[in-house]
Amino acid sequence: MNHLDKLEAQSVHILREAYREFKNICMLWSIGKDSTVLLWLARKAFFGHVPIPLVHIDTHYKIPEMIEYRDDLALKWKLTMVYGENSEALAQKKTFPDGKVDRIACCQSLKSEALKNTLSGEWNRYIMDHKTGKYVPDSNREKYTGVIVGVRADEEGSRSKERYFSPRDRENDWDVGDQPPEFWNQFKTDFAPGTHIRIHPLLDWTELNIWEYIERENIPITSLYFDQGDGKRYRSLGCYPCTTPVESTSKNVGEIIEELKSGKFANIAERSGRAQDKDDGGGLETLRRGGYM
Repeated sequence: MNHLDKLEAQSVHILREAYREFKNICMLWSIGKDSTVLLWLARKAFFGHVPIPLVHIDTHYKIPEMIEYRDDLALKWKLTMVYGENSEALAQKKTFPDGKVDRIACCQSLKSEALKNTLSGEWNRYIMDHKTGKYVPDSNREKYTGVIVGVRADEEGSRSKERYFSPRDRENDWDVGDQPPEFWNQFKTDFAPGTHIRIHPLLDWTELNIWEYIERENIPITSLYFDQGDGKRYRSLGCYPCTTPVESTSKNVGEIIEELKSGKFANIAERSGRAQDKDDGGGLETLRRGGYM
């Protein structure tokens, strides 16, 4: 069993434990490489079927190719695809692109608040109708008590403080100093009623591991990660007003792997193109304490 096999086995184990232990959970799908690998692992864990709803928080500022990719794959893989949004903030144009708030406030509103209220069922959810390929209001308003997320410890500083099974309070707030120990693959899964659980099956994966696994498994990934001829590609995907590509001529998965092995990005943070990280003091802890992914 090689290193990728061990990572895969651990992640599949976490996914199955989460499904067994927690009632009414969902999985966040940001459409990026990490959460798409997580989705692939879920298909493996449950023998080609994903019994967990996929939830996407749509800020309406995602790169259009991302939404097209999301819906194409949801139809192809017959996923229970749900999205939520902060419709009030969007209608009132209380966003960074509209010049009404700064980037951090925009993320808190369009992502953190939208996520919290989508998970709780307090705001409208929209679910894909596979007969038409369109989204319709979701009649299910039951609260998601846990959410599976594709974060990695090496991706960003605050994420290195996470656990595989990470408790949040009723408001989705994260107490970084009050996290359960996880030794020798012993995981705490019995939490007080009302605790919201974040589950992180990819915690020990690296950026290189993700791309090596994508290559090995031939996982379909959005073309935004590849150079389209202008010497640039996206390394991390987010909202288009706050996300910039990196200088790279990698046109396929193999070339990205070689680029990562070369050390070209050794001293450049993976999310260096995400402007909200810089506005949050170089990290995401302020946003993540309040519920951000």
